[in-house]
Amino acid sequence: MKKRLLLILLAGMLTMPSFAQTMTLKEAFRDCWRTGVSVNQWQVKAETAMPKLDYTGMVSLDQTADWDVITKHFGWVVAENCMKCEVIHPQEGVYDFTLADQFVDKARAAGLKVVGHCLIWHSQCAPWFHVDDAGNLVSAEVLKKRMKEHITTVVSHFKGRVEAWDVVNEAFEDDGTLRKSPFWKILGEDYIPLAFQYAHDADPNVELYYNDYSMFKRSKTDGVVRFFRPLIAKGMPITAIGMQGHMILEDGSDLINHYDYAVNAITSLGIPTFFSELDLSVLPNPYGFSGANISDRFAYRPEMDPYIESLPKEKEDEANAFWISFFRMLLNHKDSILRVNFWNLNDACSWRNDFPIRGRHDYATLFGRDNQPKPVVQRLISLVHPEQAPVNKTKNNKKNKK
Repeated sequence: MKKRLLLILLAGMLTMPSFAQTMTLKEAFRDCWRTGVSVNQWQVKAETAMPKLDYTGMVSLDQTADWDVITKHFGWVVAENCMKCEVIHPQEGVYDFTLADQFVDKARAAGLKVVGHCLIWHSQCAPWFHVDDAGNLVSAEVLKKRMKEHITTVVSHFKGRVEAWDVVNEAFEDDGTLRKSPFWKILGEDYIPLAFQYAHDADPNVELYYNDYSMFKRSKTDGVVRFFRPLIAKGMPITAIGMQGHMILEDGSDLINHYDYAVNAITSLGIPTFFSELDLSVLPNPYGFSGANISDRFAYRPEMDPYIESLPKEKEDEANAFWISFFRMLLNHKDSILRVNFWNLNDACSWRNDFPIRGRHDYATLFGRDNQPKPVVQRLISLVHPEQAPVNKTKNNKKNKK
């Protein structure tokens, strides 16, 4: 009787459909790098609908389910907007930590690690920061005082609750020269090492990063490396240099080779690198545009928004192949990459829908508008866990018929 029962069980197991147990992104790449995502204030509040916007490519504004997906797949989170200067320090001497505290508190309660974004950035900086009452640029000494007070106050407020800070953001042009921002106009290049020193003094234990876009351009990468090399040699308190990674599918596979070069160039400084704002636009690229300068905009034209209903399979396959090749490059450098962070959770809330053309429908993330991981996610996971490879159902069915 026992023998017969055993045979029945074995037969049942042999006829059961094969499947792969799906791992989450943070579980799969735990031994490779930290896995993170940006979070907006509506996701923190689990809003049923965002405030009405004049433009958006989003299909659904309901973000009640987003937090569960975030905590399931990611171990690190970055505030999309609520920790930027214009929000957190809107007037001189006036701080508003309401949204930022809600974000940090909720993240920590869920066991997530937090990256503060960002301390010094020419864009989304409070309008008063660089000027006096007459609207003229302030002196070097006044700006130093404001920078130190701002950085010290913000970093101290979150000390022990935030693991890392993007200290300076987007300080270089694509040609590798320093951006002529108000910070540069008043202080020259000194504002960058000053910002890092102020942040380190406020919290000696927190990780400190530099972050920029278009780092696939060698001229920019070389300029950043050339600038930071002597500063690091002198003991500058910097943990890593981050690359945003706002990629465009039309730029082709050469893009991956360029990022491979950038990883090697940055890590030659003796510090790790990371990808801070990954996404992949599959839409037509107007005028050969690249980068992430939020002031750059183009007019809406229907031919620039061809996938309103859904993404054609051939375009989806092309995007999947790109992601797989990109992750293979990342894995070649896993000992040098600190974090792989995606910008926006899913296609519905991706900023790519409205940049650089408002109102388009992009498919730039690894999660669909239904908030479910796209099939390519399991293929990425199988790069490090082959046992998690997706099952070819057609092939299995053919075997069963035999």
